[in-house]
Amino acid sequence: MSRVNKIKGFFDLFPPESTSYTFMEDKAREIFARYAYQELRTPILEQTELFARSIGQDTDVVQKEMYIFPDRRGRSLTMRPEATAGVIRAYIDSPAASSGNVSRFFTLGPMFRYERPQKGRTRQFHQVNAEMLGEDSPYADAEILSMLWGYLQSLGLKELVLEINSLGCPACRPGFDAKLKSFLEGINRDVFCEDCQRRAGSNPLRVLDCKAAGCREVASEAPRIVDNLCPECKEHFDRVLGILKSFDIYYELNPFLVRGLDYYQRTTFEVISNDIGSQSAVAGGGRYDGLVKVLGGPEVPGIGFACGMERLALLLQGIQERPMDFYMAVLHEDALDKAMLMVRRLRSKGYRGEMSFQVRSVKSHLRQANKKNVKTCLLLGLDEMHKNQVQVKDMSTGVQRAVSQDDAEQALGLVFQPR
Repeated sequence: MSRVNKIKGFFDLFPPESTSYTFMEDKAREIFARYAYQELRTPILEQTELFARSIGQDTDVVQKEMYIFPDRRGRSLTMRPEATAGVIRAYIDSPAASSGNVSRFFTLGPMFRYERPQKGRTRQFHQVNAEMLGEDSPYADAEILSMLWGYLQSLGLKELVLEINSLGCPACRPGFDAKLKSFLEGINRDVFCEDCQRRAGSNPLRVLDCKAAGCREVASEAPRIVDNLCPECKEHFDRVLGILKSFDIYYELNPFLVRGLDYYQRTTFEVISNDIGSQSAVAGGGRYDGLVKVLGGPEVPGIGFACGMERLALLLQGIQERPMDFYMAVLHEDALDKAMLMVRRLRSKGYRGEMSFQVRSVKSHLRQANKKNVKTCLLLGLDEMHKNQVQVKDMSTGVQRAVSQDDAEQALGLVFQPR
């Protein structure tokens, strides 16, 4: 029979690539816990309406990129293309929405978009997300940006730029949208790419974010939303920038930064790297104060961000999985039972190791231990069995000595400290 191939745009992650993802997830749990964020796990499948209402019917994500299919009862379901909408849906379903308290959640996991696969962009991709619900203070914006920046620094990433903008609010956005639409109506439509010919009428703000050369040239002459903020939005944005300065977090104002989802308002941001090609944004997010209400919940403000793990993985260098503490080499069949008991005891003490179930020569076992980058090899044969001993060989120095089987744990401790 012919083999079944993987789906285009979907990838298997073996070590050492998977080690980078584990590293990113562990760091997220460590850093976010310092800010009182709790991990939330939401389903991969949601009703299609959830994303159409939250992301925006006219966005590329909804119109072109979502994996949509009917279930057996004909209901339209979608594999989540982003995390925020699912978090909000779960929040509304929980007692947290009516508690009046600030809620802080983070999520880790796969997302799905039908895009052209390229470096840093896959059809199944993974994100680290954080969401704060119930606080509209500019200090909340600054804190979540500080947490994001701290997380990226904990990964060892340094050559990054924080780009930031404000998209206004329901009080000032309509006026700006009308001004922008009027400006775009005066431009020859042939200048726009095919997508922006449609966006110019239905979603003019998205024209500012287009990467096509002609659209970028038009955007450079367009009105800037930061020059059209209402007093409240301007004060909010200025306070956020002031706090970032006090934190020594360098940022660049980008008046064309609008993100690809309709629910953003006020503070909007991306973190950019110039080291991974055209897909340069490794993280992004912003404030979405009206989203909870749009999805049927109470009037609760929110702000969040997402980090693309595939793109972050491109920047991570030298992330190596910790080597195993030991390799148990069995030299005679009669020693298998005893070796199993020793290995079980060592693992219960926190040591990590592997045991070969095949009886081989010493030379063959040592070759295997070297291939697995093991620091210590334990050798157990008939002679050791009769003497209640085990041979402990330091693979880095070649030094080998016999110790009591009861002292094997202590001998390992000289090389590795258990976790």
